Amino acid sequence: MNPAPPPEGVLGFEARGLSGGLIRFADFSGRVILIVNTASRCGFTPQYAGLQALHEAYAERGLVVVGFPCNQFGAQEPAGADEIERFCQRNFGVGFVMADKVDVNGDKAHPLFKYLTQACPGVLGSHAIKWNFTKFLVNRAGEPVRRYAPMTSPAELGEDIEALL
Repeated sequence: MNPAPPPEGVLGFEARGLSGGLIRFADFSGRVILIVNTASRCGFTPQYAGLQALHEAYAERGLVVVGFPCNQFGAQEPAGADEIERFCQRNFGVGFVMADKVDVNGDKAHPLFKYLTQACPGVLGSHAIKWNFTKFLVNRAGEPVRRYAPMTSPAELGEDIEALL
């Protein structure tokens, strides 16, 4: 049995930040949120550049991009927080919000991802995340509206983001 979703949707969750501190999704109330599980040693890792481009293009209009490093797929994010942060900054100039490394599937999955995968199932109704760089778009009310496959480039999300801004 799945727990009932929080009445405030994504805005009811918190996560530890990559640099420490707490990310309170309630602080993003009224903003569009793009949540992505990431990895530094993945074939999709260059998508960090596209995520940064979305951040730069839409942050002032209300988009928040939040990356969640995850090591569950091919052990492609084995590093600790400091190394992940340096990698993202050095290679992609990441300036968007980065959370601490989490699990996105299984019993130890972060509660936010348990909620997202129930609210926006994948292909054929699958709830599990299949790989790094799965993306979830959340509207200004904190409601997940769409899930994107890892192979969907960040540039392909522009029209959907525009519609929610």
